[in-house]
Amino acid sequence: MKIDGACHCGRITYEAEIDPERVILCHCTDCQTLSGTAFRTIVPVTAADFRLSGEPKVYVKTAESGRKRAQAFCPDCGAPIYASAVGEAPKHYFLRLGTCRQRAELAPRKQIWARSAVPWLADIPGVPKLAEQ
Repeated sequence: MKIDGACHCGRITYEAEIDPERVILCHCTDCQTLSGTAFRTIVPVTAADFRLSGEPKVYVKTAESGRKRAQAFCPDCGAPIYASAVGEAPKHYFLRLGTCRQRAELAPRKQIWARSAVPWLADIPGVPKLAEQ
């Protein structure tokens, strides 16, 4: 499925070809903090299927696993755009679907890091949960 999106102010835009069956809700505490809410909706995309316009600012976060993850966001409005591995050119990006124009069409297929889900969040019927990733 072809998707496109932009940060809140429009400085960063992108287009991607994604598999809508791979849309994920992430409940990890990093996603909660970095998104400012209870979870984040993400989808992986290969580098070959991702086109970015504009220069995001990157913050490197060390995950619970010890892996370093680049968190890319707009330097003007702060909207999160993607996360990727640090180092060599990333093979995959994990797009933040809050910036995607087609987000209403992209229902999550699984939930990860459910052990960190906020307790007041109701179950989402039909969306399996994994305690971790």
